Amino acid sequence: MSVLAAIAVLAVLILVHELGHFIAARSQGIYVNRFSLGFGPIIWKYQGAQTEYAVRAFPLGGFVGFPDDDPDSTIPPEDPNLLRNRPILDRAIVISAGVIANLIFAYFLLVAQVNFVGIAQATQPGVLIQQLVPQMSSVAEKAGIQPGDVVLGANQRQFGTSLQARDTLRDIIKTNAGQPIQLKIARGDQKFSLTVVPEKKSNGDGSIGVGLAPNGKVERRRITNPVLALQTGAAEFQQIVFTTFRGFKQLITNFGETANQVAGPVKIVEIGANIAKNDAGSLLFFAALISINLAVINILPLPALDGGQLAFLLIEGLRGKPLPTRIQDGVMQTGLMLLLGLGIFLILKETTQLEWVQKLFQ
Repeated sequence: MSVLAAIAVLAVLILVHELGHFIAARSQGIYVNRFSLGFGPIIWKYQGAQTEYAVRAFPLGGFVGFPDDDPDSTIPPEDPNLLRNRPILDRAIVISAGVIANLIFAYFLLVAQVNFVGIAQATQPGVLIQQLVPQMSSVAEKAGIQPGDVVLGANQRQFGTSLQARDTLRDIIKTNAGQPIQLKIARGDQKFSLTVVPEKKSNGDGSIGVGLAPNGKVERRRITNPVLALQTGAAEFQQIVFTTFRGFKQLITNFGETANQVAGPVKIVEIGANIAKNDAGSLLFFAALISINLAVINILPLPALDGGQLAFLLIEGLRGKPLPTRIQDGVMQTGLMLLLGLGIFLILKETTQLEWVQKLFQ
């Protein structure tokens, strides 16, 4: 059931994305002749007045079809309600609506998470220095840091009970290689300040050789005040978006070191299944995280993605006319083949890494 729950989460997020495109088109009077959740053979369909609605065998995908690309369409080519005949702004709204829908949906998922389930927080403020890493502990030791110390703040930034404080401290250390960091430390009943200078690693990140952990037990706390829940959801949303963009930046700048961290649909389902099985309360947060990542990926200016189509619209706006159809088709088909190839590679790779699959070959 946990696997089905994870697949259901992905299917809902894809449905939200495609609904964004569909609603943006229909609300402007633009023709839509197909709305499909999934790929492959049709297992259910309904023919509406204008649109065929279908559910297909493989739910990890979907599409909105326009009669512009249908050779059997009886709509005159010059009809103003065809997508291709609409002004650039109208088309840009339709293309970007899927990304916007995923972002809005993610925000409300996070609000629901903090309001109905609660957010995980430490029982005490600060970040615990859990241990000194043996191979790299010289920097922390020289600065006077000891296991069991609690970092209450860094560079004038105070740390509360949020679990994000640990990630914030990590970021401060990573981005200040060779630069002094002022830490506010609590050790027993004592509170004092000290300075540490992170050591620069081979990838350019700073490190002081410590293991970090939340301070105290981790408990869930619900926020029942609606206004505060909206504010907290916004803060969680902002943090995830920032972390997602930072992750893509690291993937581009340090591709050799981060390529193995790229996850495909099988890995995502596996992670979601583990969450559904062991910590169902985090399933809404997991869905929000994937929804934001889906939005960010789709807005990238790559062929076959929404960002690629927006890039074509930008070029059309600058040129005063669209690129030749053969060029657009060639770029989109090449991009689609590359994305399909990457997807197949990740599916095969991650499937062979599943525990039950490996047991079959032992």
